[in-house]
Amino acid sequence: MAMTMMGEIELAAPREVVWAKLNDPSVLKVCIPGCEELEPTEDGGFRAVARMKVGPVSARFKGRVALSDLDPPNGYRISGEGEGGVAGFAKGGATVALADKDGGTLLSYSVQAQIGGKLAQLGQRLINGTAKKLADEFFANFARAL
Repeated sequence: MAMTMMGEIELAAPREVVWAKLNDPSVLKVCIPGCEELEPTEDGGFRAVARMKVGPVSARFKGRVALSDLDPPNGYRISGEGEGGVAGFAKGGATVALADKDGGTLLSYSVQAQIGGKLAQLGQRLINGTAKKLADEFFANFARAL
């Protein structure tokens, strides 16, 4: 099952500060819902473990995250994939763009994701609702971290 999500959030911090926080594993770890581990890898990406619950399915996902198309402090592409055992898998990517706005920063994102296994059997509406909730929670946490 594939899904796409787009959005933007205004942050009350300069673009350079937002960029630095988007690349700081200690900040990202506390912002990502369910994140248990987030460690930098030698190739500039991250190794991650996160516990997720989607409807009746709960799983611990282990995966890798890579950053590409780096354009400091304007944006990047983040992509990753994770395995959740019998719950299934998730993989996808997001383009993140930063722009100056009213003394702060406008962060825009476009996400493309694919899931399979038990998760895909839950239905498009539940999956999309959960994905939006997780994105909203991440950006609320990120805004607080700034």
